[in-house]
Amino acid sequence: MPDAAHDLSLLAINLTRRCNLACAHCYLDAQTLRQGDGDELSTAEVQALLDDVATLAHGTMVVLTGGEPLLRKDLEPLIRHGSALGLPMVVGTNAVLLSERRVRSLKSAGVLGLGISLDSLDPACHDRFRGQPGAWAKTMAGIERCRRNGVDFQLHFSVTDANAHELPAMVEFAQSCGARSLNVFFLVCVGRAQSVMALAPQRYEELLADLIRLQAGYPGLIVRPRCAPHYKRIAHQLQPQAAINRISGREGDGCIAGIHYARVNHRGGVTACPYIEQEVGNIRASTLSTLWANAADFARLRSPALTGKCGACEYRMLCGGCRARPLANGGGLMDADDLCAYEPQGRALVRPMVNLVNAAPHWSPEAEQRLSRVPDFLRPMVKKRAEAHVSGLGENRVTVRHLSDLSAARFGPAGPPKFFVDGARPTRESEKA
Repeated sequence: MPDAAHDLSLLAINLTRRCNLACAHCYLDAQTLRQGDGDELSTAEVQALLDDVATLAHGTMVVLTGGEPLLRKDLEPLIRHGSALGLPMVVGTNAVLLSERRVRSLKSAGVLGLGISLDSLDPACHDRFRGQPGAWAKTMAGIERCRRNGVDFQLHFSVTDANAHELPAMVEFAQSCGARSLNVFFLVCVGRAQSVMALAPQRYEELLADLIRLQAGYPGLIVRPRCAPHYKRIAHQLQPQAAINRISGREGDGCIAGIHYARVNHRGGVTACPYIEQEVGNIRASTLSTLWANAADFARLRSPALTGKCGACEYRMLCGGCRARPLANGGGLMDADDLCAYEPQGRALVRPMVNLVNAAPHWSPEAEQRLSRVPDFLRPMVKKRAEAHVSGLGENRVTVRHLSDLSAARFGPAGPPKFFVDGARPTRESEKA
């Protein structure tokens, strides 16, 4: 059985393979409306999956994605079902179908927020990447409708050689349009993404360093890489004295595949992440909770025996590399991530802060009470960040003041998302009150 260190914090569910666009980088190789797969999970099957996830009692965040999940007519009932179970429900969308009515419908159903894909501030560039003229204008209209209706959203930017120069402008736009965060995705070449030219390793390194500098310049916006665990190593190299840079990426800002994260595809297949195609089982034959506890590949990811330069690297406990990339390149799950330009130096292992003896400061009763109101799926990461912050100040006691300072730095004047207020989803009745 997985212990508390391996709680399922995040679950992605591909509700459909159908899509209204034809994106060049689609890992699912999503099909058009007429070519959709007829073997999608039914409403009842997804509801049963959510029921099972809720039994894990970790407040797992659930991301409903596709294809394009807005094509599912039962999307709102599924959101409502998950929310009633206490699961934070998020939708990942290209936003082309986000009409005013649909935004309000999603909000009424209890959606926590939307993850909206935007790959360029140049309409022509975005439309080429997304495979449909006019997609950019519709996506921008969807973003404005979310803002106008008070629906939290974050932007997803898939970075390639063609748009990497836009990164600073995209960060500025994310802040100006009211996004909660900007997730910068570094491609794993599976599905249709096999035809997209991957970034050169050195360019990859440069962009990760740029992201660290941009985050420092935009404290009111969360700017974070996705599928780029080397971010932890680069952050430590740039500022080795910062305690927060010694939190393992396995704790939330690196690769958490099979450790805190899993994916269920549109046919019920369970994988460690969307870019690892090898299934560990299927919810039509088992339960996710059983597979999460017992799958051999998940056990390997939780106690990795890395090979190649990843296995020899002094940063392996902070980073560990992407486990999907070697598989996509024809290798094994534990092979080296060849997108990393770093060569191990043979120095002493850089140990995560949480593994250092007596590293964690004490908590005041008031701070512990406030921490208890943080959603279950975020509480471990918030706890570690608070302890790293306090250790970095040379102090040994976490107080409410420290938590307030971290909240202000992380979320800016808008404050944390609504879900952070009391650690529980409001009921439809309380929303009307």
